[in-house]
Amino acid sequence: MSTLPLSRFKVLDLTRVRAGPTCVRQLADWGAEVIKIEAPEGDSGLGGARLGPDFWNLHRNKRSLTLDLKAPEGREIFYKLVAQSDVVVENYRPDVKDRLKIDWATLEQLNPRLVYASISGFGQDGPYRDRPGVDQIAQGMGGLMSITGLPGQGPVRVGIPVADLTAGIFAAMGILIALLDRETSGRGQWVQSSLLGAQIAMLDFQAARWTIGGEVPEQAGNDHPTSIPTGVFATADGHINIAAAGNDIYRRLCRALGKEALAAHPDYATDTARSKNRRALNGEIETVTRTKTSAQWIDELNAASVPCGPINRMDEVFADPQVQHLGMARDVQHPTRGTVGLVGQAISMSRSKWEVRSVTPEQGEHTDAILGELGFDAAGIAGLRGKKVV
Repeated sequence: MSTLPLSRFKVLDLTRVRAGPTCVRQLADWGAEVIKIEAPEGDSGLGGARLGPDFWNLHRNKRSLTLDLKAPEGREIFYKLVAQSDVVVENYRPDVKDRLKIDWATLEQLNPRLVYASISGFGQDGPYRDRPGVDQIAQGMGGLMSITGLPGQGPVRVGIPVADLTAGIFAAMGILIALLDRETSGRGQWVQSSLLGAQIAMLDFQAARWTIGGEVPEQAGNDHPTSIPTGVFATADGHINIAAAGNDIYRRLCRALGKEALAAHPDYATDTARSKNRRALNGEIETVTRTKTSAQWIDELNAASVPCGPINRMDEVFADPQVQHLGMARDVQHPTRGTVGLVGQAISMSRSKWEVRSVTPEQGEHTDAILGELGFDAAGIAGLRGKKVV
């Protein structure tokens, strides 16, 4: 019997690509029993190669069932699973689930305690409901590309699919909220997130500069848009980040650089003045940072309680001793590939743990076992295979 915190929940995973699998991975890593339902013919490569790092990292801790949801027999099998499950997660375009008759209104009748989560590009209703939505489109529409990059550079996408990832994480949070609510209400509910909504929520203070102050943020490059000096500074052998926001930290930075006069200089003495004269101030700082190596400055500035750090390539990230201490890579054993490294969870808890219990399954690897649990015998399973229902 599993002791993981979500082990009492069964999740049906209808998701593909990234936002939906990101959501389900959160549940699976913390112990939920997840059945990944896949079309018998595959998904046309959506999500990348099955043996590729992306697919493997997203779909661990799941069992795989192939099922044709367009076939009446396939849909009936799905309905049986729904009746005994806690959560369904899907990220089809909003109209697809209605055509397949696996929408919230239909499934709620089969299982009133069901939590049904939908992740879409733009929402389940509204003028853009039926548009196809992917991460980069949401980054552009959600304002992120207008504030990313160097001033005057033109729009720049962020180097990760941030709208996909956060839409999935928000959906997982919504599912957990709905499961908590079910403990008192006795009923499930429909949880919805979208790439566009998630992207705008992640703008945070940049969005609030507009909603509260009427200010349209512009590109600021590597400089923080409001906390100055915070940015990238050249050293004798590369670059480092320095974040000296606020008067106290700024004065500590000036002392550590041996440039105490900058602290009292009228062009830089206040937040407002530093914001107005950021380019000149950055130049003053960089004339000093160029005189020593990145490692020297990181040691000296941290000793002075000035936030700073290296700018790592990916291999350097996972070689960092603090990253290793946090356990942000988790090795698992694959029956044919040997040791495989997966990206870890960002959450740690004093008592409850997450774990990688199984690697990403082969397509349909658990079909026979799952159907057997539903009461199908060998002849019945063979008949379904003959009809290509599974």
